[in-house]
Amino acid sequence: MVNRSDIHYFGAGPAPLPTAVLEKASSVLLNYKDKGIGLCEISHRSPEANEILEDAKKALSTLLDIPEDYEVLFLQSGGTGEFSAVVYNLVSIWVEKKRAKIAAELSSSSDSEEAKKAEVVNRLRKVVDEELKLDYLVTGSWSLKASQEAARLVGAKHVNIAADSRQVNNGKFGNIPAESEWKLTPRGSGGPALVYFCDNETVDGVEFPAFPQSLEGDDAPLVCADMSSNFISRKVDVRKYAVIFGGAQKNIGNTGIAIAIIRKSLLPPISTPATPDLMRELNLSVGPIVLDYPTIAKNNSLYNTLPIFDVWIAGQVMAGLVDTYGVKKIGGQEEISNDKARMIYDTLDKYPDVYRVVPDKSVRSRMNICFRVHGGDSEKEKAFLAGAEKHGLLGLKGHRSVGGIRASNYNAVSIEGAKCLVTYLEEYAKA
Repeated sequence: MVNRSDIHYFGAGPAPLPTAVLEKASSVLLNYKDKGIGLCEISHRSPEANEILEDAKKALSTLLDIPEDYEVLFLQSGGTGEFSAVVYNLVSIWVEKKRAKIAAELSSSSDSEEAKKAEVVNRLRKVVDEELKLDYLVTGSWSLKASQEAARLVGAKHVNIAADSRQVNNGKFGNIPAESEWKLTPRGSGGPALVYFCDNETVDGVEFPAFPQSLEGDDAPLVCADMSSNFISRKVDVRKYAVIFGGAQKNIGNTGIAIAIIRKSLLPPISTPATPDLMRELNLSVGPIVLDYPTIAKNNSLYNTLPIFDVWIAGQVMAGLVDTYGVKKIGGQEEISNDKARMIYDTLDKYPDVYRVVPDKSVRSRMNICFRVHGGDSEKEKAFLAGAEKHGLLGLKGHRSVGGIRASNYNAVSIEGAKCLVTYLEEYAKA
């Protein structure tokens, strides 16, 4: 029988979870707080469920120093669902702002209210046609998919690919263009409805080293960042973002939920989205209610049946980090993540005749370490993976779309696990 302690799992997601959390989960699945029923059986509207939600929010807010003017939402449909949600929600806010401005301009007109309303829609239709833009920084497979989903929802003419890494990297992902080369929608005309980037590309091993300077400033656009695979692995200045989202199944928990951190100024009563009728009149998509941020926020993430067990797992993982790192908060985990990544990359770089790290050194992901063995020789890479498995190192096969090797260095991968991988890399290179 293989013991859990004998295995080090580097899968990209679902990813490993802390053993202590899983051991506690095995107990609460059978009997939660001595109620005689398990956690998966309690009502999502019970006091216990609300307590689980609040505890998870508190832990995340503590780790990332989330300001009070931000809301934390738990949703289903994963990170991919959020590709759609950010478009539905932020485009409707952009449209309503434009409508309100046009309506104010026509307020002194002597025309009837019906005539004014018709004129507002006519002008708004022209504004949407000529000005609506969503900026996407395409730096890997997931940001590409996000841009494609935006084009599917609002039309390709409204999606501006402000940067495409493949254009500076021989047609492949593995770098991030210099900000001076980005073609962002000018802010002077009102700017884009959103600027989207994926902070860490799981498939391609590319991570933004820092928040883009181009998106700083008092007139900064609404920035949406997919942090699915580097959530709670480093410090984040939440105030620079309109929306941060991520699937839980990498660093935070198990598959089943996504977490969104949203600036409250984008929610009622401060901000009002365009009505569904107006959006339809403008031939723009109306999103499903389960992806509507105002609805989810109003109902404390409980508009529909939320998988409370998944939220509990996420809360336990995050609370464990709070207890472990204390005043360092997420900075403590960042130090560990950086040390593990440095250890692995240093070993790979030590043997350039055997290993080749795929992304450029300036944008190497700390979370997803992508490399090739002997230039990508398929038989030798199969042998490498087979040897790794014999050493108890699992989940190292690269994504099916790119192949190669990928060691996902998530929070639950221990220092010991990283050292075991380094030992195998050394042995393989010297064999």
